Amino acid sequence: MTKVAVLGAGSWGTALSIVLADNGHDVRLWTHREEQANEINRTHKNEQYLKESIPKQIIAYSNLKEAVKDVAAIVIVVPSSAIREVCSKLAEHIHPEATIIHATKGIEPGTLKRISQMIHEEIPAYAYEDIVVLSGPSHAEEVAMRHPTTVTVSAVNIEKATFAQDVFINEFFRVYTSTDVIGIELGGALKNIIALGAGMSDGLGFGDNAKAALITRGLAEIARLGTSLGANPLSFLGLSGVGDLIVTSTSVHSRNWRAGHLLGKGEPLDEVLKEMGMVVEGVRTTKAAYEFAKKQQVDMPITTGIYDILFNSKAPKAVVEQLMNRDKREEMDDLASLWKIHDVR
Repeated sequence: MTKVAVLGAGSWGTALSIVLADNGHDVRLWTHREEQANEINRTHKNEQYLKESIPKQIIAYSNLKEAVKDVAAIVIVVPSSAIREVCSKLAEHIHPEATIIHATKGIEPGTLKRISQMIHEEIPAYAYEDIVVLSGPSHAEEVAMRHPTTVTVSAVNIEKATFAQDVFINEFFRVYTSTDVIGIELGGALKNIIALGAGMSDGLGFGDNAKAALITRGLAEIARLGTSLGANPLSFLGLSGVGDLIVTSTSVHSRNWRAGHLLGKGEPLDEVLKEMGMVVEGVRTTKAAYEFAKKQQVDMPITTGIYDILFNSKAPKAVVEQLMNRDKREEMDDLASLWKIHDVR
């Protein structure tokens, strides 16, 4: 039995806590809201986020110091906007031998930092190479119901990734390892932008043809930016790339798809975010990716179009027309250039 603290009692943090409890671990689920912790401990439910019951061996905490005391692993599952605040507080209490695993998907606007970089900056005593990211096609609702799910854990230090694999893997939650932290993090973050676009496409009443094109060309954009930053292009063909992109762009479980769907139907962004009631990471990531694309001089027309819808009040239908009327291109140009960048054989 391993003592594990899960920081963040939203749907994904709760679902991962269920996996860990099923594996026999001592699980502490931390929330910054005392009333939520009390409700979980009293009812063994977290109904605002998930319908499934929570195993009784999961104990909720609202005191961070108590939650992480003597744990072997800390799983960070808070929104990307809260990463710095939570990690700066965590730095005061973390045991130096505890393994940090994060399952947050996003990029910080302005600094353009990935989640692992933000964690390292706030907890400088903890080596960047030892930070593990968990990512892949994994709706919290299905994980909580013990439906078959497969994810990837990645760290520069493969021993840390293997430790995370051992902590999480079971008969319904399969875990692969990787050392391409850049690719795994960017795939998980950038797919939320394309999922917003897929929801908009459905909200506009377009069919499967449009969505298939959006997902495919969206993957090309993700790979272009990712490889410009040093990611292995093959990572984007894996679970945290095309796998996560498919599930997030095609399912009503996806909050990014749902937000995009409402935007496609004409609702303003502020109203959509209020209606969702949960963080829509794709909105924040769109802003960061738009800045990243300009910095890296990478062509990302879909991301630019979605940015214009979100932040420049451009009509979704007008963006679709703009994308469909772009200059003629050779499809293999993008793929061939990615192949040559890493000389993959």
